[in-house]
Parts: sequence; structure tokens; C-alpha cells
Amino acid sequence: MMRWWLVLGAVNAFLAVAAGAFGAHGLKARLSPDLLVIFETGARYHMYHALGLVAVGLFGALRPSSLLSGAGWAMLVGIVLFSGSLYALALTGVRALGAITPLGGMGFLVGWVLLAVAAWRAAP
Repeated sequence: MMRWWLVLGAVNAFLAVAAGAFGAHGLKARLSPDLLVIFETGARYHMYHALGLVAVGLFGALRPSSLLSGAGWAMLVGIVLFSGSLYALALTGVRALGAITPLGGMGFLVGWVLLAVAAWRAAP
């Protein structure tokens, strides 16, 4: 399973770069400045957590753990809910989508806590 976190991290890093480039070049003239900032925030947090998935995969290759799998799932759900809702909000202008964003943020927080606990338990 840990190999999958590396793959999912790399795929999500690719998608985050693509989203960032799309926002900077394809949406700059189409979105209002406030919606562009929202889109860019989604891309930035997407990349941070893609790297978190890579960390889960690398650490898991050394010390597999159900906590690490939980961290990976929480980060992946966070990417979908947090970044996905911000992308959708920016592209559609439907502000109600912002209500989903905090759920993704909670996924991110849970993911980092689980990664920290797994690291603590793995230390000699």
C-alpha cells in the first residue's frame, strides 16, 4: 500500500502544478482577482498535501503502519474536499461550495496528526 501513496503523491503533485499553471495562465483574464486567489490557494494546498502523501509513502516503505495509511487517506480526502471545493468555487462562483472547504481542512489536520503519531511510535 505504501507504494500507492508515493504514486498518488506524485500524481497529485503533477495535478497541483497543472492547476497552478492553469490558474496563472488560463484563468488570469477570466476570473476576478478574489476568485483567482481562491483558485491559487487550492493549488498551493494541493501541492503541500501531495508532498505529504509522498512523505507517507517514503516513511511507510521504512516502517509500514496503519497510522500511515490513515494519514494518507485523510490527506487524500483533504485534497479532494479542500482543494476541490476551492477549484469549484473559483470556477463557478458558487460561494456555498466554501462550506465544504473546512471538512477538507480537517482531513489535512488529521493526516498530519496521524503522520506525527506514526513517526513518534516508530522512533527507537
